[in-house]
Amino acid sequence: MTLDETYQLGYIIKTHGLRGHVVAHFDVDDPKSYLKLKTVHLALAGAPTKLVEYQVEKIQPQPGSKILLKLRGIERIEEAEPLRGAQLHLPLAQLPELAEDQFYFHDVIGFTVVDENLGQLGTVENFYELPQQDMLAMRYQGQEVLIPVVDELVTHANHEKKEIYVKLPDGLLDVYLKPSTRQQDEADEA
Repeated sequence: MTLDETYQLGYIIKTHGLRGHVVAHFDVDDPKSYLKLKTVHLALAGAPTKLVEYQVEKIQPQPGSKILLKLRGIERIEEAEPLRGAQLHLPLAQLPELAEDQFYFHDVIGFTVVDENLGQLGTVENFYELPQQDMLAMRYQGQEVLIPVVDELVTHANHEKKEIYVKLPDGLLDVYLKPSTRQQDEADEA
């Protein structure tokens, strides 16, 4: 299995105890929906593009989005320590089903961005998962434009038409297209 055939479920934070348990962060809306997990693929820090499959012996929810994991073959803290920071991956086929107008980021790369007032704007090139919020990146008139991924701005996707619909606030595109007053002043001085 390759990274392209998987999605990142989360990552291992630290070891727990002396018997090979690890604490993982599950980067999902509902970590408890993964409590029947049987296998997981790890991308270790030393080989981030290679996946190693592990059987899950025990899985126990912790406060927040943390999960206590016991992986088969990891019996001591010394064996668990190299797993610290490893990414947890699952096959794309295991992604939960979404409502018809919802989408996963990887599914809409290449979709046309359509604003309710301005019409077709550009194409989805990427998504950036920033600490504050996720951002949709599209190319518009030669510039990369970032749109916050919030329900008020990114309303829905149409998979048949390969379109994603937005409701941009006035002036958002201008921020990217018009040079700031300071940049303009510097250009005028040159």
